[in-house]
Amino acid sequence: MNIIYKIISNFINDKSLYIGEKVTMSEHMIQSAMIAEKAKSSDSLVCACLLHDYGHFILENPDDLAKKEKDGKHEELGYKFLKEYFINDVVEPIRYHVKAKKYLARDKKYYDFLSEASKKSLKFQGGIMNNEEAKEFECVKFFESSIKLRKFDEVAKKEGLKIKSINEYKNLLISKLI
Repeated sequence: MNIIYKIISNFINDKSLYIGEKVTMSEHMIQSAMIAEKAKSSDSLVCACLLHDYGHFILENPDDLAKKEKDGKHEELGYKFLKEYFINDVVEPIRYHVKAKKYLARDKKYYDFLSEASKKSLKFQGGIMNNEEAKEFECVKFFESSIKLRKFDEVAKKEGLKIKSINEYKNLLISKLI
């Protein structure tokens, strides 16, 4: 249960803007979860959306990495940390959500919809997938949930939106522990 309190504390204490956006990382992740709920997604996917950028809380200073045009691999950091506590249906989409962006960006409409900050980070993350990488990614067990998470992720950047408290997700988080 200590992990739940640690997660809630990180969300509450986060005041830094989400890299290049006008919302904090906490606001962004809560908005992602709210969008997943509205879409009637599974509880596991809602939880994955809530925690998908948790790796940014682990990184020393994500803004410095962005300024240096480096990828902090937040998805891997988050995955490695969270897999010790949460079920695969939660952590695997987190692990693959950057690959999902690289996959979806192959579609010009999707790429054009990306925020400028997201386009910039896409470049640091290795750019758009080629056809061979895309075919390989399509075979990943959590491909569909990773794609859904990524689509929710991209629209969850609304400034001034009334959002839920992280405490409202406490029972969900507890229910997805290993």
